[in-house]
Amino acid sequence: MLDACAALVDEVGYEGLTTTLLAERAGVAIGSVYQFFPDKRAVVQALTQRNLEAYLQRLTERVTSSELTDWWDGVGAAIDEYIHMHRTVPGFRTLHFGDVVDMHLLDEQRDNNAVIAEQLAEVLVAKFPVPDADELRFALAIALEAGDALIRFAFRRDNKGDEQVLTEAKALVREYLHRQFTGRLVRQP
Repeated sequence: MLDACAALVDEVGYEGLTTTLLAERAGVAIGSVYQFFPDKRAVVQALTQRNLEAYLQRLTERVTSSELTDWWDGVGAAIDEYIHMHRTVPGFRTLHFGDVVDMHLLDEQRDNNAVIAEQLAEVLVAKFPVPDADELRFALAIALEAGDALIRFAFRRDNKGDEQVLTEAKALVREYLHRQFTGRLVRQP
């Protein structure tokens, strides 16, 4: 059902999505949809959670590999994975991490990008000598908001992502984080 939801969201958008359409596309009775999900929002929430888990798994695999040598490489990997999901994961370009539906879809207390920033901070702290601090999460939240807006812009300009805009998005995030943390982020041995 989640795969059917992802395909439908790409075709008709969130507003056009109905549980009836979902049941038809998934080849199940409408009662089967309601057995697992009370409404379309719950289906989209499950799809968003699946996308978040896939994103974090892929990011963790990249960050823990030996090819990344510093925290910026980890941030770059996070941006690259987000762009990759826009290009390859059905429904992601429309839903992102659920903010189209609800800014608090992933967590009732925090907005979706705050959840992503916290998860990203955990991944970076686990691999690189950076402090696990509120300052890092706050800076990552700002970087995510700015990067997310520019990545969306890139995909509005070009269905595959305008490379010039994507390059500028990465540069903006890098410069912001560099300004915030140069000489302050690395833990002393």
